[in-house]
Amino acid sequence: MATETLQWVGRDIKRREDPALLTGSTTFTNDFTVPGLLHAAVLRSPHAHARIRSVDCSRARAVEGVLAVLSGAELAEIIDPMPRFCAEEVVQHAVALEKTRYAGEPVAIAVAETRYLAEDALELVEIDYELLEPLVDPVAAALPGAALVHENLGTNVVYERTFTHGDVEGDFARAAHVVRRTLRWPRVCASPMEPAGAVCDYDASTGRMVVHSNSNMLNFAAWVLSGTLRLQPELIDFHPMYTGGSFGSKHLTAKAISLAGAMSKLTGRPVKFMEDRADNLLANDSQAPDRRYEAALAIDADGRFLSLRTDVVDDYGAYFLFAVAGNTNAMAQTVGPYAIGSCENVVKAVLTNKNQQGVFRGAGSEVHNWVLERLVDGAAQELGIDPIDLRRRNLIQPDQFPYKIPTGNIYDSGDYPAVLDKALAHAELDFWRAEQARGREEGRYIGIGLAAAQQRSTYASTEFWFHNPGPYVGMSATPESVRISVGPTGGISVTLFSPFWGNSPETVAAQLVAEELGIAPEEVSIGYDSTAHGLPSAGPGGSRMTVMLSGAVRGAAGKVRDKMFQIAAHSLEASPEDMELVDGFVRVRGVADEARRLSIADIGMKAYWMKHELPDGMESGLEGTFTYDHPYTTLPSDDRTDLGSFYPMMGHAVHVVVVEVDIHTGHVSFLKFLAVHDVGTVVNPRSLKGQIRGGIAMGIGVTLMEQIRHGADGSALSGSFEEYLMPLAGDVPNVEVLHHETPSPFTAYGVKGGGEGGRMVAPCAITTAVEDALAPFGVRIDALPITPEQIVGWAAS
Repeated sequence: MATETLQWVGRDIKRREDPALLTGSTTFTNDFTVPGLLHAAVLRSPHAHARIRSVDCSRARAVEGVLAVLSGAELAEIIDPMPRFCAEEVVQHAVALEKTRYAGEPVAIAVAETRYLAEDALELVEIDYELLEPLVDPVAAALPGAALVHENLGTNVVYERTFTHGDVEGDFARAAHVVRRTLRWPRVCASPMEPAGAVCDYDASTGRMVVHSNSNMLNFAAWVLSGTLRLQPELIDFHPMYTGGSFGSKHLTAKAISLAGAMSKLTGRPVKFMEDRADNLLANDSQAPDRRYEAALAIDADGRFLSLRTDVVDDYGAYFLFAVAGNTNAMAQTVGPYAIGSCENVVKAVLTNKNQQGVFRGAGSEVHNWVLERLVDGAAQELGIDPIDLRRRNLIQPDQFPYKIPTGNIYDSGDYPAVLDKALAHAELDFWRAEQARGREEGRYIGIGLAAAQQRSTYASTEFWFHNPGPYVGMSATPESVRISVGPTGGISVTLFSPFWGNSPETVAAQLVAEELGIAPEEVSIGYDSTAHGLPSAGPGGSRMTVMLSGAVRGAAGKVRDKMFQIAAHSLEASPEDMELVDGFVRVRGVADEARRLSIADIGMKAYWMKHELPDGMESGLEGTFTYDHPYTTLPSDDRTDLGSFYPMMGHAVHVVVVEVDIHTGHVSFLKFLAVHDVGTVVNPRSLKGQIRGGIAMGIGVTLMEQIRHGADGSALSGSFEEYLMPLAGDVPNVEVLHHETPSPFTAYGVKGGGEGGRMVAPCAITTAVEDALAPFGVRIDALPITPEQIVGWAAS
């Protein structure tokens, strides 16, 4: 369907989700209550690494209103270890058994009539610890003879592999110049508005458990957590909740569901467990990547990029939930927007005494973007080439798409030079360079940064498994489903099977149904259903929902439309092939006679209550369901020289950032922020701009403020928002967002995902801008965050 023919796709539509959110009528997990509800809380270890000699809960159990207090060993009699998406035997319990492996790990759990009583009881739990050597530095933890986080592994290096694609050795040997950088990316926390939580209600008489949780992967969670809860998957009914922010951190909410579920099984009553803010900062399911890179870019005499090497030591913390998916994720776009012929990625995953790493907006690809753009800026400096010209001469060209990168992933479409040109046309670089020169004469330091980077979207689940040796064994489906129903009075309702996650699924679905059925979006009702009644759904994540909903809605709407055409054609004594939908009526194509048309309400009435007016053999009712599978994916080769196409809907963006740096206070202020994005056909520009701006805010955070810090003994130093800094509204500038559209050839309407794009690019451009501002001081930035203390120190040295 050509973009020019679309009526609703591409139009600014107010978000349907906003009224409930803005008026406070939305029920979040912490708001949810049922009769007889109990509340659980956990006692957290103050020690990063300690053996648990004994746990005495007797005094805690005596507190009035407390129903149970359990040690980890006692809890393990009710539930099994938590799930993991890795082959390695890194076992994690909801409450620690023999030792605690990071500061903040649960060591006891209480359930009581109120959360206050549960927490009061936990203060009476007595634990005898034997302190062990804490492992804080992953490089030291990887050395032979280091203390072990998990004794059964015999090492803290839980994964180590070199992925080589193409003639890396040959390309580096023939390079005229090699740029090298040692780079450091910090661990940060998603800090969602509502931390992870769950209300679990177990019925021993039926063996069923009803779960209300802000997990964003309902079907996956029901499946994998059934093993933890010792229940059959079909006996767990997950109800979608407003997620309250996730950014990847609530892909499972495994701890919250495990804790609430276990205590409901024990007490026979519904139990709520909610993280508080300290819980979330110290011990959530998924903190962001924590990496040290040795990176190198090989370049020929003409300034053409030949090959890329990255060698990463990745601090995964104490557990290994998603294996090395944050590194293999980046291999979907490892060469960025550049025509680089070969690449090598060395991945060493190390366990330390910290909370576990998982996935967070960008899922590691944003880190790799930053590394690559640091190399490109370094190359421009070392070769004396304008950084814009250097990028332009290396961009993949429009006539090369679909483009296969060395790892095997496919880039579906793009026009990268056009995106760069659009950015430059709106960047006012001549003005800002003049301002920069004038400012330096006045003792002011203005910097300009430009970055070009990718945003992969619409993952295939092979990315969670191809890091294992071949042949390929693992999931290969990531479907999404919808149900569209037309009622007997013509009302149209859509049922989704993934929760609201912040990415406007209700708005998108309404627009798409309106597009397919020739009605207005406000005529579409949107609802959600639980896993007990649900169709296959992989849920949000990996910038996939708009792409997948587009395909699912088109498929379901097509079934509904076909049935309406058959009913109308039967009534009008015409052929279904001659029917068309126009303004809520089905009519004979091209015939405007009102006598030769039926409204959707007319057809609905016939479908439900007038069996004799239906074609022979047609079932009563009018609905269509459709499960949309990944539109384009291929499996990896057995030797992993080709990882397959696993993230092919490839977005692209150029950001231009202008900052002023106060060398006396270290404060960085934004004078201009321009973002030009290509995410294929834009469904709703208004909501997409919001997603891009939100991602940019998070990019500002990781670049200038945010970091989960630990003491030398592994103690957590970022347990509240006093110590963990995030951007406030005043720290985020007005961001000018522009779009350039190159539709995907693989998806319905040509849509690509765009939810992570702002964070994918912003750190690259901001870092360059700050470095440019501090160029008179010879500053080279190789680590984030860029703190005020560092800036003042650089300027003073």
